[in-house]
Amino acid sequence: MTDPQPTLRALLARRELTLRLASREDELEPEALDEPLRWVHSSDLIDPTPFLADELLLLTTGTQFVGVEEDADRYREYVARLRARGVRGLGFGTEVVREGIPVGLADACRDARMPLFEVPYRTPFIALARANAEAIAAQGYARRTWALSAQRAISLAALRPDGLAATVAELARQLGAWVGLFDAAGTLTQSSAAEAPDAPDSDALAALTAEAGTVLRRGARAASTLEIAGQRVTLQTLGRGGHLRGLLAIVGAELDLEGRSVVTSVIAMAGLALEQNVGLDRARTALRTGLLHALLSNDPTLARRVSRELWGALPTAPVVVAVAAVAPARADAAADWLELRVAERRGALFYARSSEGLVIVLPASDNETLEQLAALFDAAVGASDPTDYPAFSRAHTQAVAAVRRAASGTVMLFADTTGGGVLAALDTLQARALADRRLAPLREYDAEHGAALTATVRRWLEHDARIDEAAQALGVHRHTVRARIAQAQRLLGVDLTSFPARAELWAALVATG
Repeated sequence: MTDPQPTLRALLARRELTLRLASREDELEPEALDEPLRWVHSSDLIDPTPFLADELLLLTTGTQFVGVEEDADRYREYVARLRARGVRGLGFGTEVVREGIPVGLADACRDARMPLFEVPYRTPFIALARANAEAIAAQGYARRTWALSAQRAISLAALRPDGLAATVAELARQLGAWVGLFDAAGTLTQSSAAEAPDAPDSDALAALTAEAGTVLRRGARAASTLEIAGQRVTLQTLGRGGHLRGLLAIVGAELDLEGRSVVTSVIAMAGLALEQNVGLDRARTALRTGLLHALLSNDPTLARRVSRELWGALPTAPVVVAVAAVAPARADAAADWLELRVAERRGALFYARSSEGLVIVLPASDNETLEQLAALFDAAVGASDPTDYPAFSRAHTQAVAAVRRAASGTVMLFADTTGGGVLAALDTLQARALADRRLAPLREYDAEHGAALTATVRRWLEHDARIDEAAQALGVHRHTVRARIAQAQRLLGVDLTSFPARAELWAALVATG
């Protein structure tokens, strides 16, 4: 990314053009002689700006100043118009209209800090335009050659055993920039050397990681350029929309067409490599699910043997069994995050997919992993009491009960769900659906006749089926309560003098709130 660009300094260095810089470099804007030039144009109009393009070098013979050589304001206004239009420098052709450069023009350029140079009579203006065009063409050829060479080097790096890491390192070397690869969970997994010139510091890296997580959580393919901590950052997602596999971040590189083509090739290779892992992921998921079924039989022998060979020993008991309910769009990212934790801490974590969600087994002393999972993926997590493997199925049942009462982004301990007693477990969609169906005859009668059978039955049961106390609580006569209870029995088709019937009715009322 260090190819020289066509600049005024490069033109001044061409000996055959015999150009002479009339400005002192220390009186110019910094890097004024090294700004890229798109074109060289000539005009003797007093106001050529309507016909000029950006990043242009203007040449003139000065015919527009004939007769007004002593008018300093004319020169200042002329140069101010050029500066406002973005002209990069002014070349004055001498010995055509007059000898030497007018003093007023030199003063105006000095005051505006615009480069001014002399073009001798024997150097035609077209020679400058041709020299600059040749430099542009040479630069374009050099950039295309660089792009092919870079893509070849990156392709070779991708064939190494550590393909992704080598690809990231080679891309960083080719671009002369810091490059980072984030996994689907938004965790930085690969990056170029921390001592790279544009390597983000800890604060900038934290901001970059947060932005990467935000982009990945959207789940849509995206490419964006933004500024973080004063540095230019390019972000590009990897994978398909809804199934993103990661994100590539480039810090400090100004990407031209060729640079973008190199990055595109890396994105294609990285995305392909990550997608090729999908088949392996499916096989691994099926194996993990099989081991979970083995654990649910309360015999960990098989699970221990297989896990030790592939991922390390199962977590040491006592363990906590947890179930995490994650939105489908983020389930793959959550599984990838857990897989990374398994690789980082062999023997400290096991997970598998199930119909209830992600089942996680971890030491009872680990108080952070579940909280992080809930926060990162807005997951509802339920955790069992500490247990040994021979009681795994019971712990799994506890975790399922806990996750049903957990809010998104939180961890619910089974121990915290028992405060509401057995009836608290009725707070499920299935229980509410059954309760609504059971109470429907009472509610329909109340709605049709303006009655209060449902409320009366609730108060009656709350007062241990005692008519007088229920009547006092409702503020009605005891005969009214007795008549309503009789009507409720007929509608429900049950005998409410039976305790099981009253218990079932009370459970239905609790489930519906």
